[in-house]
Amino acid sequence: MLEINNRIISPSSDPYIIAEISANHFGSIENAFKLIYAAKESGADAVKLQTYTPDSMTLNSTKKDFIIKDGLWKGYNLYNLYKEACTPYEWHEELFKYANELKITIFSSPFDSDAIDFLDELNVPAFKIASFEIVDLNLIKYAASKGKPLLISTGMASEEEIDNAVRIAKDYGSGELLLFHCISSYPALTEDSNIKLIKTLRQKYNIEIGLSDHTLSNTASIASISMGASAIEKHFILNKNSKGPDSAFSVDPKQLKELKNATTQCWKALGSGDFCRSKNEQKNKIFRRSLYFVNNLKCGEIISEKDIKSIRPGFGLSPKYLDQIVNKKRVLKNVFVGDRVQWNILD
Repeated sequence: MLEINNRIISPSSDPYIIAEISANHFGSIENAFKLIYAAKESGADAVKLQTYTPDSMTLNSTKKDFIIKDGLWKGYNLYNLYKEACTPYEWHEELFKYANELKITIFSSPFDSDAIDFLDELNVPAFKIASFEIVDLNLIKYAASKGKPLLISTGMASEEEIDNAVRIAKDYGSGELLLFHCISSYPALTEDSNIKLIKTLRQKYNIEIGLSDHTLSNTASIASISMGASAIEKHFILNKNSKGPDSAFSVDPKQLKELKNATTQCWKALGSGDFCRSKNEQKNKIFRRSLYFVNNLKCGEIISEKDIKSIRPGFGLSPKYLDQIVNKKRVLKNVFVGDRVQWNILD
């Protein structure tokens, strides 16, 4: 279990939904405000930013190493991609203030130590380490040292790399830690989701596990709840027709609301796992089988096998008592076809 802004994140609570704004503000702070408002209206528990500059991410180089060869961002120079996608530092204070006014949690992914210090000064309630940074153990160590909940995505990571990240986070942090199972494809295929790994991660590390979902539907997210996921992160956009670096794998307000509702319903459907039956189910016990007289009998007659039968409804004695009654009990009064078999009329 961990807690962010007094919100408990665990399988015993409804799923914690994070709307990842990322590059979907398209360089407009007004769009960023609208995204935060729409996330709140759609039922998200938190919105998340990414805190970096192009210079903190890469070099401004056109050498072939710095040109994306294929995929969603094919042809982009890394520096220009991050320049287009970044959330300017000067926006952060206003966005944090606005989110706090709306009473929706806001936090961010830092990508270097300066970003961690900057966010810490803004009193960010948690840090999120992106999948591509899980191998940067110094970054994890420094973020953990701030004593706040740490969320780490595991996309592309080997078991050893996850081991190292968890060890550093635990050794240097508060102990409040959540791993996001993640498939770092953009968009990811549902059939690649490997949702069962969520249960494996929870059993191995004994910490909270979530899903950072880059698929185009809610199927993987809903399935993850049944595997014990306590948090879901999805990239969030105002309009699916808008085009930007992250638009192809982002959900709009309608889809985010559907995600919130569907994962919450799945969580409720899991129940407690005990043998307690629901109150709504109890009333239908009257339609079970029970014992009824199918022949008229006079007071004092012994009940034979042909005299009673297990039928619906369920107001008579349970069928389990049939062998205790047939050829062993007498009726204490006249009974008629359709009368219930009850102990108070048997001798």
